[in-house]
This record gives sequence, structure tokens and C-alpha cells, in this order.
Amino acid sequence: MRRLRDPKFDDRLSTAAKAREAMLARARERLPQNNPEVARRHAEHTAIAAARTERQVAREAEKRAAAEARAAEARAAELAAAEALAREEEEKAVAKRAELDKLATLLADQKAARDARYAARKARRK
Repeated sequence: MRRLRDPKFDDRLSTAAKAREAMLARARERLPQNNPEVARRHAEHTAIAAARTERQVAREAEKRAAAEARAAEARAAELAAAEALAREEEEKAVAKRAELDKLATLLADQKAARDARYAARKARRK
């Protein structure tokens, strides 16, 4: 009967080292950097992400421009309202002045008529 070979410690170490090297070689073959399909997909993903970022920046710029336009419109509307209010107040002041002038004229006419009646009454008594 043949005797089985009893592996020595050095033999076991070298066998383990060879097995580790084989495993490392298989793992290196499967690395994504060595696979052209993975590199192509990575490039596609990078391009998609860049396009997404550009679209997002464009949307934000549009939003900012729309907000600025709304703010400008609001300022213009506010100015127009303030001008209309000032014009309305000025018209009211002019109307009030005209009314006061009319009242002063009426009072002066009434006083003149009263004075004329008083003078006529005095003249009749003499």
C-alpha cells in the first residue's frame, strides 16, 4: 500500500499563497476599471448627470428671472397705485379749494346783500 504524502508546513503555505494569487487574479479580471462595458456605462451616467445639472441650473435661472419680472411688475403697479392715489388726493384738494372759494364767494354775496338791505332800511328811516 502506498503511503499518502504528508504535506509539510512549507507546502501548505505555498499552496495557500498560490490559491490567494489565483483569487486575486480572478478578482482583478472582474474589476470595473478593466471592463469596457462598465466604463461606457459610467461615461453615459456622467453625461446624464451633467445634462441634469445643466437643466436644473437653467430652471433655477428661469425661476429667478420670473421672480425678478414679478417683482418689477409689482414695483411698477405699486408706483402706479401711489401716483394714482397722489393724483386723486390732489384732485380732492383742488375740489375742496374750489368748494371753499365758492362758499367764500357765496358768503361774501350774502353779506353784500345783507349790507345792502341794512343800508336801504337805514336810508328809509332818514
